[in-house]
Amino acid sequence: MMKEGCMSDCRVALLTGGKSGEREVSLASGKGAREALEEAGFTVTSLDPAEKEDLKSLIDGPFDVAFLCLHGKWGEDGTVQGFLETIGLPYIGSGVWSSALAMDKVKSKLYYERDGIPTPPSVSLQAGDSYDVDEIVAKLGEHCVVKPGTEGSALGVFIVEGAEAVAEAIEKAFAIDSEILIERYIKGKELTVAVIGDDEVEALPIIEIVPKSEFYDYESKYAPGGSQHLCPAPLSEETTRMVQDLAVRAHRALSCKGVSRSDFILEDDGRCWTLETNTIPGMTGTSLLPDAARAAGISFPELCTRLIGYALA
Repeated sequence: MMKEGCMSDCRVALLTGGKSGEREVSLASGKGAREALEEAGFTVTSLDPAEKEDLKSLIDGPFDVAFLCLHGKWGEDGTVQGFLETIGLPYIGSGVWSSALAMDKVKSKLYYERDGIPTPPSVSLQAGDSYDVDEIVAKLGEHCVVKPGTEGSALGVFIVEGAEAVAEAIEKAFAIDSEILIERYIKGKELTVAVIGDDEVEALPIIEIVPKSEFYDYESKYAPGGSQHLCPAPLSEETTRMVQDLAVRAHRALSCKGVSRSDFILEDDGRCWTLETNTIPGMTGTSLLPDAARAAGISFPELCTRLIGYALA
């Protein structure tokens, strides 16, 4: 862990914005993270990879570490991580391979299944594939979730019922991405668990998300009042241990580093299903990672300090 006296000497390149569909969220995360980093005593320079001059400054600038607040494609998928490794600048969070894997909902499910981590039954399709909607519904059930393979923040996620609605959602999802995932819809509590650490990791308190809409969509995530966060989630000790263990297993299955946040559905019968793992959790005023850290007694500035410490370890 970083010593307090070293913080003012540590020059942080805060990467925010980018050019994905989640640009506005990335900018909001950058604003929140910058305030926390400066409160912790770091010297911070905000840079937007979508701007060529900022990229040049990143290459030429005297930085010690990059703090990533880039969500979605070209920021969370291993692209910027590869660039940072090329120029030799340490960065918070997972490496190239893990970032790309976690961003790919189809491939990450294969790693969950390999490690015995429960994940909803699904069908994946690539653009140009032939498919029979009736067969998909027969396998997964009438109620399905259709989503792009590599988008985040619930962008382009459709919860539908019936073959006709599934077919329509498939076409809409293909308009967003060339690979899509169709999962069985599972009704239950929406939970999320952040995991932090380097060689030794810890699961932070579980958050139950109670969205005002049908599910935790883009607006519920980022609009003030769009959802209620119950932290720690009102669960039994046994269930809490089980869900936190799944979060750690998901983190390790994808070889994540520093921080991750995995999402789950907990059914009334106690079964818990792993949905996905996020390698760059949000840092906005309504974000889940800072909420969970506070519940564990870790302030936002201390959380940011720890993440930088893991990157420089």
